[in-house]
Amino acid sequence: MNRRRCVAAAITLVCAVTVLTAPTAAYADPRPSHSGSPDSGSGGSGSGGGSDSSSSGSPSSGTDRLEAVRQKIDDLYRQAGSATDAYNLAKEQSEKQSSEIVKLAQSIVKGQSKITALKKQAGAEARAQYRDSGLPPAAQLMLSGDPDSFLDGADRLRSGQQAQKNLLAEMDQTQKDLTAYTQDASDQWQKLESNRKKQAKKKKDIQQKIEAAKKLESSLAKKERERLKKLEEDQEFKAQTAWLSSGILKEINNKASAEGKKAVKFATDQIGKPYVWGAAGPKSFDCSGLTSQAWLAAGDPIPRTSQEQWKQLPHVQVKDMRPGDLIIYFSDATHVGMYIGDGAMVNAPRPGRNVTIGGAGSMPILGVVRPDK
Repeated sequence: MNRRRCVAAAITLVCAVTVLTAPTAAYADPRPSHSGSPDSGSGGSGSGGGSDSSSSGSPSSGTDRLEAVRQKIDDLYRQAGSATDAYNLAKEQSEKQSSEIVKLAQSIVKGQSKITALKKQAGAEARAQYRDSGLPPAAQLMLSGDPDSFLDGADRLRSGQQAQKNLLAEMDQTQKDLTAYTQDASDQWQKLESNRKKQAKKKKDIQQKIEAAKKLESSLAKKERERLKKLEEDQEFKAQTAWLSSGILKEINNKASAEGKKAVKFATDQIGKPYVWGAAGPKSFDCSGLTSQAWLAAGDPIPRTSQEQWKQLPHVQVKDMRPGDLIIYFSDATHVGMYIGDGAMVNAPRPGRNVTIGGAGSMPILGVVRPDK
């Protein structure tokens, strides 16, 4: 497993470095190769007129059509990713609200028990007074005719009156607390139901977007699907090349923290497992499910969604990032990957793809966050 990860990371880096030293045309032409070699060159698609056909417009129009399909599929998965983030957030909030309702219910039970006990105590005092002819303690002292008993009893009377006031105050406060707990529980229940409805709506949205993308992709012939995948890879490759061309790697040289190393190990150990929206392991992950579980394994729990990770975690400059940091992608923070060094990151890309290593600059970077500060 370790050897496989090292090889994958090395291949990523070598390819990136190679493309920087190669002519632009080496990766700009997305036409398929029938020989399996990246150099499709003059071999074309068969007959002697193969090379001329590349300028006839037919291959170009086919590529343009596939590029439009790629962009449409990418857009659908982006929309599904945004809905997935909203779904995960609503689910997380629902879990917190359910937990809060349980705590409030426990507080209500305790409060009711306390009220019952206080009422019994007040009833006992009332019955004691009734047994003493129903006269208030002060009147009983005045009628005792014994000055010494009166003085001794006065102190006890004051203490008893204070205890009674405390008892009544405690009953009043407990009743107020009970009312507040009940209201809080009702509010939390309403929020819980609201979030459950949000989950149901987002789940439907996600399924519709993913099914539309799958249907669009499955409508292509096998060779077209292969070309489509190559177009995706070319797009990521160009973005990564442009990012590396800025010389950014010369500035990124920070070492991982102890926790960061643990997070990276967890994330890379998941390579090959499928992307499933809403999943956070152990057999499948979505993008933020992978990063949140990796940092949980490292001992630093972080928010579940990429948008909340962007909102709540400390931001660092791209040039200052180190292995274990999270790279947030797209302007709406709907995708996240974990930087692992050498210009690479590990992420769960999208439905139909597995957890993999990719270029850190292969998608538009919004910013970088650091879970372990």
